[in-house]
Amino acid sequence: MDACAELATLAGRLAVGETSPRRFLVRLGEEGGGIRRGALWMIDATLAGRNRLPGRGFSPALDDGSTGQARHFAGTAAAAARLGAAVTRWVSVHVRRDPLDSADGRLSEEAIRFAALVRSGDLPLAETEAWIREHLCA
Repeated sequence: MDACAELATLAGRLAVGETSPRRFLVRLGEEGGGIRRGALWMIDATLAGRNRLPGRGFSPALDDGSTGQARHFAGTAAAAARLGAAVTRWVSVHVRRDPLDSADGRLSEEAIRFAALVRSGDLPLAETEAWIREHLCA
């Protein structure tokens, strides 16, 4: 499966009619990364969520050779919406052990940037599908 394309399609579907950037990101984390909404989200995030969109399709710089990059991106974006960029980056590097110069580290940085753009309104929800296709997919 082309998980990157599926992630982009999911973002486009979630964006329809959504008005809250934070809610969009949390739902992306739930449906794309298996990170539940509500008080138990931190447990799911700590355990790396569930691989709801297994497959490949990410650009070579973001591809770690696994089938879990869609989960990684969606979960990290949702964490950034909840915790902010600095805490999410710290957890990614020091807890998840994803160095910034690795495929996973670069994907985490893209997820953090994506969440910041969405939260600020610089990336309208209606454009998130295209952004994912352009910035993440092979």
